Amino acid sequence: MASFPIRTFGDPVLKLRCAEITDIDGALARLADDMLETMYKAPGVGLAANQVGIQRRIFVYDIGDGPHTVINPTIVETSGEWDYDEGCLSVPGLYFPILRPQKVTLQGVDLDGHEFIREGEDLLGRVFLHETDHLDGFLLLDRLAPDVRKEAMRVLREDPPHAGISRRIPAAEVESPADTGDGVPPGDRE
Repeated sequence: MASFPIRTFGDPVLKLRCAEITDIDGALARLADDMLETMYKAPGVGLAANQVGIQRRIFVYDIGDGPHTVINPTIVETSGEWDYDEGCLSVPGLYFPILRPQKVTLQGVDLDGHEFIREGEDLLGRVFLHETDHLDGFLLLDRLAPDVRKEAMRVLREDPPHAGISRRIPAAEVESPADTGDGVPPGDRE
């Protein structure tokens, strides 16, 4: 097995929708193994193929119950809400409060070519949404409230994350500019 370098914020490969997988073979199984090694080494709980520069619809995850691989994932149902500090291997060292559905139903294909439906609540549901977002060309930065996103972009420009240092950017720390009366919501100003 081999590990890959993880692509980080600013790499254009992260903003592209990944192609559906039509052939499940030994090469795909090796890719999944290499992605798992990369994810564990990072360390993380999920990793999408485009995070290692491969434009194919596959992700791996392990939230503590063993490794899993999902090919051609589709979110088929969501319910509830859960606000949780979410991080990303492609935006290293930063964590953000993100409101997402609490319960998620995912449809996909396993490495044996069998279709499955899996339900996930809390962290598992969040992993399903987060990794599927990656495969659709979205980063967690795209899911932030406007005021938190603005602060995150400022931090990424002025003080890029350093290895081993984590920083949480909560909405409460972000100063809201006053309404200027121009009709533009304060969070939408750049």
